[in-house]
Amino acid sequence: MAKVRGTLVIDKERCKGCGVCLGACPFKVIELNREVNGKGYNYLYAAHPDLCTGCAGCALVCPDSCITVYRERTEQ
Repeated sequence: MAKVRGTLVIDKERCKGCGVCLGACPFKVIELNREVNGKGYNYLYAAHPDLCTGCAGCALVCPDSCITVYRERTEQ
């Protein structure tokens, strides 16, 4: 049976670190970075990318559309 794996692409310069997406991720894949972007905000990053299932909950709740989720099937 094929397994679905997700890949996140995050636009760190547009991310304002609001944290809305953090609660939407059931597997705690994403976290706020300690570093700041060009606007001075702590931006989002995929801390545990291997846990991402591609559910896209984070992308759906992001108010600035900074997150793009790609899903791919992998054979197990």
